[in-house]
Amino acid sequence: MSTEKYFPTVENIEKAAGLLSEILEPTPLKQNPNLSARYEAEVYLKREDLQMVRSYKIRGAYNKIRSLSPEILKYGVVCASAGNHAQGVAFSCNKLQIMGSIYMPTTTPRQKIEQVRMFGKEYVDIVLTGDTFDAANKAAIEYAQKSGKTFIPPFDDRKVIEGQGTIGLEISKQIDAPLDYIFVPIGGGGLASGLGSYIKQTFPDTKVIGVEPAGAACMDASIKNGHVTELDHIDKFVDGAAVKKAGEYTYEICKDVLDDIILVPEGAVCTAIIEMYNKSAIVVEPAGALSVAALRFYADKIKGKRVACIISGSNNDIIRMEEIREKSMLYEGLKHYFIVNFPQRPGAVLSFIRDVIGPTDDLVYIQYIRKTNKEDGPALIGIEVSSKDDHKALIKRMDANNINYEYINENNKLLEILI
Repeated sequence: MSTEKYFPTVENIEKAAGLLSEILEPTPLKQNPNLSARYEAEVYLKREDLQMVRSYKIRGAYNKIRSLSPEILKYGVVCASAGNHAQGVAFSCNKLQIMGSIYMPTTTPRQKIEQVRMFGKEYVDIVLTGDTFDAANKAAIEYAQKSGKTFIPPFDDRKVIEGQGTIGLEISKQIDAPLDYIFVPIGGGGLASGLGSYIKQTFPDTKVIGVEPAGAACMDASIKNGHVTELDHIDKFVDGAAVKKAGEYTYEICKDVLDDIILVPEGAVCTAIIEMYNKSAIVVEPAGALSVAALRFYADKIKGKRVACIISGSNNDIIRMEEIREKSMLYEGLKHYFIVNFPQRPGAVLSFIRDVIGPTDDLVYIQYIRKTNKEDGPALIGIEVSSKDDHKALIKRMDANNINYEYINENNKLLEILI
């Protein structure tokens, strides 16, 4: 990669928009009444989840591939992706009738893998390798170098960044007055750097707020350290933004155009997913919910302001919903797990239910961990409460009835093993 200083120009982003007009229509930017009422602000959603591949990634992928010469394209292309970039590349390969090799982490949800096959058809082959995006990315780059095919980066590429920047161009044409804030999710930083660069050149007073999963905050670490920083470990739950290392281009741009970065716990992301579905009938993936999840941490600042959230994607596997609900309940303090040592006598559990479970509580899980001939036997207990404040009363009743228990919500490793 060249060390030359690079910053996406309005002209190049407009040129990218011209190429993308061959395949895309602008996505809606609409005010969301539920979020607007909750935060006492004008909250608009930029619906990239309504793209044909259900994420914004088609913009950067198509712009990059479409900019290559026919002589280069005849050899084919290679990419690495946790899912959404792969779908963009697959669609582009099918549209332009060129061959593509798609490298994906083994942890990629099945739904995303099947979507890649659907969009690419006979023009793509899929290689599942590594447990993380970074491992798949390394394998893809090595294959591209050996095969002579062109590697299509997921974020750290000028044409990819300019393609993602077309979202900012669209927003500028869809608003009737400047926005005060734009919240944009960050994985490797392609979207944030592209959109942020356009917005700062056209609406310099608009604050661009990056949003990263707390368990994979590579851009935040890089900006704080003053150089691109590779994380030792990441949480892969927010799979569309689970990146260990931001790009060189994207880091240099983001440190100049981002006004702040918010780190959002995965539990808050899960709550946002559920609320968007229940209240707005919008289905989003974890990365797609990041921008909305961030609003609760900026509630005081955005009150009375005009705000846009980029809904980056909706490629969510329905089988993940139970896990999403569980993480949300735990984060919001509405579900509590205990290891309770019950006396080995008839009626012990019934007494616990009668004396400890409150009128609005719900005993949702009970499982003896092991059978024993001792006087006490440990059981895993799960209790849902109707309000976060009910937890204190629950603990008070357990103590008053001399229940022998261990609270394990705060012991993440033990909780993962037992549940």
